[in-house]
Amino acid sequence: MAAEGRFRGGTQMDGSSESPGFEQVAGEFRRHLELERNLSFNTIRGYMSDLAGFVAHIRSEGEVTLPSIDVHVMREWLALQHDAGRSRATLARRTAFLRTFTAFAHRRGWLRRDPGLLLGTAKATRALPEVLNRYEAKAVLDRGLVGVAKDVKALRDQAIMEVLYATGLRVGELCGLDVDDVDRERYVVRVVGKGGKERSVPFGRPALRALDAWTVRGRALWVRDCSGPALLLGVRGGRIDPTAVRRVVHARLGQVDGVPDMGPHGLRHSAATHLLEGGADLRSVQELLGHTSLNTTQIYTHISIDRLHAAYRQAHPRA
Repeated sequence: MAAEGRFRGGTQMDGSSESPGFEQVAGEFRRHLELERNLSFNTIRGYMSDLAGFVAHIRSEGEVTLPSIDVHVMREWLALQHDAGRSRATLARRTAFLRTFTAFAHRRGWLRRDPGLLLGTAKATRALPEVLNRYEAKAVLDRGLVGVAKDVKALRDQAIMEVLYATGLRVGELCGLDVDDVDRERYVVRVVGKGGKERSVPFGRPALRALDAWTVRGRALWVRDCSGPALLLGVRGGRIDPTAVRRVVHARLGQVDGVPDMGPHGLRHSAATHLLEGGADLRSVQELLGHTSLNTTQIYTHISIDRLHAAYRQAHPRA
């Protein structure tokens, strides 16, 4: 990772040694995120990019030692991000990075105190995600049954669509599924989610029929030495990747007139919304989606309430 300059050496809090240079800090911080925090690849990449940007900022202000970083320096950097027009989501992510970094540096003894504790939490505004309604979802999935029996790719694509909508899996979780992860007796699939956490996610009969059709009549024709145990394969026989899944979803939605275009995450949002509208409790949906915090799941209650308001305004004579 490229970075501008180094932290200037400075005495540590016990006065015994110099504070480390940027390369050492960056390397140890990355290992902390990977091994101790077990964060996702995308989160680590974002935090490391933020670290490089933060260091570039403090270097532009002159020679700054790592132990001299305080909450004023951090707030100044965030203010510059705000003035540059960064979104609230970006500011929230960079605030989270700062708090994670200063806590890490404090535990290493590089900071006498943790200034991140004084940093307010920037809350990102959540735009409600676009979702399919029940009739649109049924139309999309039923459309995939046309001519599917004679087309290997169509068998795979139908399995992709049915499983995504039935389970609400993230696209990376879907791509990571192995053949043995599907429990056909109990109608559940074993999923390894964010942070390596495992969960069991239920699915229904339509998804099982699509999976059986693919594994029996499709997968065997595409399997190669490179396939390994992967459940879903690309046309060359390797494990399917998220880009290919996104193409499948966009193409299938485009086959039905009037259906909004969205990616795999749109099917995840749709599945969660329909579960809540059908009476599922929030905790169960949280477990199914693999959300660490219930607050993340609550966005789907907002979608349902918005739909309720829309129906009320349309139907009630005194709305």
